[in-house]
Amino acid sequence: MSLRSDKQTAGRRAGKQERQPLLNLSAFQPRSAQRHAQQHAQEGTTKGGAQQEKHQNQQKPETAAAEHSRMAASSMTSLMRSGDSPPLLGEEEQGWKPAVHQYVSLYNQAETEQHAAAVDGFVADKDHCGRLRGRLNRLRERDLLRGVLPSRSETKAELVRVQESGTEASVLIRLHIKRQIEHRGLRYIEERKEVERLWLAAAGERWHIVRIEPIIAERRPRFEHAFQDQNSVGEEEQQQEEEHFRLRSVPYLNYDLFAAFQPQSARALYRRDLAAAYADRWWNVPNPAYEEFEVNCTNYISQSVFAGNAPMNYTGNRGSGWWYKGRNGGREWWSYSWSVSNALTNYLSTPRQSGLRARVVDSAEELQLGDVITYDWNGDNRFQHSTIVTAFDAAGMPLVNANTVPSRHRYWDYRDSYAWTEQTRYRFFHIEDQL
Repeated sequence: MSLRSDKQTAGRRAGKQERQPLLNLSAFQPRSAQRHAQQHAQEGTTKGGAQQEKHQNQQKPETAAAEHSRMAASSMTSLMRSGDSPPLLGEEEQGWKPAVHQYVSLYNQAETEQHAAAVDGFVADKDHCGRLRGRLNRLRERDLLRGVLPSRSETKAELVRVQESGTEASVLIRLHIKRQIEHRGLRYIEERKEVERLWLAAAGERWHIVRIEPIIAERRPRFEHAFQDQNSVGEEEQQQEEEHFRLRSVPYLNYDLFAAFQPQSARALYRRDLAAAYADRWWNVPNPAYEEFEVNCTNYISQSVFAGNAPMNYTGNRGSGWWYKGRNGGREWWSYSWSVSNALTNYLSTPRQSGLRARVVDSAEELQLGDVITYDWNGDNRFQHSTIVTAFDAAGMPLVNANTVPSRHRYWDYRDSYAWTEQTRYRFFHIEDQL
């Protein structure tokens, strides 16, 4: 897709970007400064505000093996900065841990250079090196087309889970990548978190990474088939479910059903600023007021749109409307459209006279703050991922937030994702101003 050439529209988008909260660039220190801070942190001092971050493992011991894995994980500092000096080979850094530290550093180098050569010679898994090479090539080509200069990259790794068995280890890590972007005089920070599983093997005193599996969470839709089969629930059970809803308290009123509580204005104004602010607030941590799903992208988008004053369309039928009421008695009480990308796509694509309404537009450059994009990775008209527009680059193109793979101010096309394919299709939804 060509970038916007219309100066007036670009100026309008840039103006919207200026109204967004200022981005904190203080985290991007020169690497020499980071090394200096790390040396003092190892000596037990803190200079220049540098702080040592500690991991709090929240897993509960279940078996001896699980306890062993937990102790192995807790013995290692969970946040490993890519710009730090190589870890000292003391007692706490023996075994596979130096190899993981080195991988994080090389991964960050590959992100900075947008080339996989740094990792190729260190990781024996040629299939993954090919995946990484393809992703970085797409990223480099896209940045060149946009006129973007990635001036800085920082990668931290959080140790999630460890399993060890003699001379083999399986390590699950969460990578937190920050890219400082310079684009036509505008600077902003793009963030995302990705999970990878590393398999390591010992050869003598050295450990080698033999296999890497990225966890491509954007490709795992929640309720993949259930929302399409609305007849799977028996009629009697459906009636009981709807009656249960009628008897419960109603925290979010549907004014079409409760006419006595009609507000003064028949239409609610969609607060795009509030939707984007909510998305920025909760992009990296779950809001405890809502259920968190393993595949959480559409639940997060629905929460953000609701925070922008979009009224729920409560029907009590999971296959219709757009609503959320939490969990009761171990059962889920929300519509498929609230939590499933394909169901949300179908809901927003359907014309309606009131409630949450959207208009399908032809391109990303027509979107505004608080609008929604859904992603069909395979080109089969089944949408698996959802994002919300939270900012714009200097050309007026959308930057989006997402969850499951937490992302903040990420360029909308997702060509930097392992989930992206040549068959990827998008659907662009402009939420109506009056709902």
